[in-house]
Amino acid sequence: MASVPDTAMILAAGLGTRMRPLTDKTAKPLIEVAGKRLMDWQVTPLIEAGVKRLVVNTHWCADQVEAHARAYDGVEVLFSDERDAVLETGGALAKAAPLLGDDPVFVVNTDAFWAPNDAEPLKDLADAYDPTKMDEILLLADKHRTLGFGGAGDFFRAGDGTITHRGEADEAPWAYAGLRIVKPALYAAYDTEPFSAFRIWSDLLPKGRMHGLPLDRFWLHVGDPQALKDANMWMWSHGANA
Repeated sequence: MASVPDTAMILAAGLGTRMRPLTDKTAKPLIEVAGKRLMDWQVTPLIEAGVKRLVVNTHWCADQVEAHARAYDGVEVLFSDERDAVLETGGALAKAAPLLGDDPVFVVNTDAFWAPNDAEPLKDLADAYDPTKMDEILLLADKHRTLGFGGAGDFFRAGDGTITHRGEADEAPWAYAGLRIVKPALYAAYDTEPFSAFRIWSDLLPKGRMHGLPLDRFWLHVGDPQALKDANMWMWSHGANA
């Protein structure tokens, strides 16, 4: 089995506008789902998998996020301060690159998680990652095995694991599950400014340098107050609460 990356970038700087009014005075990653902070549903399995360092970007209610993250046990926590401007999913990595190091890292969204909430998907993703064949590998959720995801799907996946974006197709079977392994150098080459990770992906996808791994778990996306209610109900009814 390949070694698990020892560093993870936790994307916690979003404004959480779709979650208002719940995010008027708190950061979205700190909202509770089934008795546990939303970001903890991702961080706990990361630590269980062997991650030793978290790089957390902050913007909205940054002091709250930093105070919460400092309390994690058994892991070093560093912060990438975006108080001046939200840098989006690509710019965030460009700014944080000096903290991330040279080796591949996990990049984690904080508005989704899987159940059962164990570390196996992280270990499976690390095992499937081959830097000679891919620059990024994404965890993919079957859109028919999700809660809170109403989109048309994001990717098609070939038999060799390479992925292509849905593009103009009406729908695709796989949704990006908010977790990937990346090479920080890809983002370090860009200026620190707001931009989406898709700027990088649009170059990698046609080259077959992006792969996807199916998630063998139920996936919950918590994007708005209704999705939060649904996630709480599902977690409690399935005995999957903290």
